[in-house]
Amino acid sequence: MKIQFNRKMIGMLLIACSITAISCNSKTKDTQNSKSDETAEDSTAATTAIQANDVSFKDENGKDITLSSLKGKVVFINFWATWCPPCIHEMPSINTLKQSFKGNDDIVFLMVDVDGTMEKSKAFMTENKYDLQVYIPNGDIPQDFLGNAIPTTVIINKKGEMVDRMEGGRDYADPEIAKSLNELIQSN
Repeated sequence: MKIQFNRKMIGMLLIACSITAISCNSKTKDTQNSKSDETAEDSTAATTAIQANDVSFKDENGKDITLSSLKGKVVFINFWATWCPPCIHEMPSINTLKQSFKGNDDIVFLMVDVDGTMEKSKAFMTENKYDLQVYIPNGDIPQDFLGNAIPTTVIINKKGEMVDRMEGGRDYADPEIAKSLNELIQSN
């Protein structure tokens, strides 16, 4: 089957791709020099664990929470913004995933607004009836965590090591994700 594109179709496709790329990449905070995904993947677990220990967030009451204080728990961190369509699209599935772990103190969900607009983010969660605690960065976020795109989700194991990093929207209601998190919770 041969598909022919005319100039108008190609132009519309390029505009749509550009808008999507700009809307979800341009507002993310770049806290360090860019690294390629390959470099980020090649970093050692020890380096990531050290960086993870230093990462700090603030909750709606201004209380600091550090990743080092969460050692012994699995940590699900989602970097997002209220203006990002893929972030908004995946939010219901993150809420569903969190509800599946309700009452389990061995996992923590951190919804980090990369713009640091706590009031706007809280209003978004309330309006949509999501049971997701909002945090804002309290300092630099390691490039290995956030990169240059949102949404980005980082999973930290009980030892404080980053075990997964996923860029782009996902369906977190997928049973495989809950299964993987349960395996991390059960591990030592």
